[in-house]
Amino acid sequence: MSDAVAVVLGARVAPDGTPSAAVLRRTRHAVALYRVGEVSGLVLTGAAFPPAPSEAEAMARICRAADVPEAALTLEPRARTTRENLAFSAALAPGARLVIVTDTYHAARAGLAARQLGLAVTLSCPSAPDLPLRKRFTLALREALARLWYRLRYGFVSAKR
Repeated sequence: MSDAVAVVLGARVAPDGTPSAAVLRRTRHAVALYRVGEVSGLVLTGAAFPPAPSEAEAMARICRAADVPEAALTLEPRARTTRENLAFSAALAPGARLVIVTDTYHAARAGLAARQLGLAVTLSCPSAPDLPLRKRFTLALREALARLWYRLRYGFVSAKR
């Protein structure tokens, strides 16, 4: 059994509880990692933005529908930022090797936040071939600005620790 757990970073959930494409991609990727034994459990992270259910609960429903055992799921429903996703999830999996599951466009910020928190992590990203070019551009711009904000707010760190 692997000593790693997948930390699935949250993304938008519609008010009626419908998960976004990002939530679906990330969660399905984490389930695949679990099924092949690369991780022994899943930490599902993300707060609720009422009236929607928590991002963690939306991911848990996907996992349950995929027959992932309840014992393999840990929900972290408080995190409202990428940094909180990582900090709160790491506290729920002490000593475990963390595999961060997020989209490619978000991976640089997740890695930056992990380094700022002093966490050694591995990143694992699902493919998103259906993401339109315009959306990719918008997300890349948003992430560049978010990384700048993280650096200004939490400090600059080296690329590798």
